Amino acid sequence: MNTHELQPLAYSIADAARVSSIGRTRLYALISEGRLKARKIGKRTLIPAESLRALIAGEA
Repeated sequence: MNTHELQPLAYSIADAARVSSIGRTRLYALISEGRLKARKIGKRTLIPAESLRALIAGEA
């Protein structure tokens, strides 16, 4: 049995805001500035987890 939780591949805007404590408006601004990657899948905007981690780590 695997005791490790699955790590998300991507976050919705709402989930990214929740886990990072960055507001929705600021997340959209970071996407516009090119500091945070985002992908549109249908109508949803998803932020790859590695992009959010890089931003928080100061690498973006």
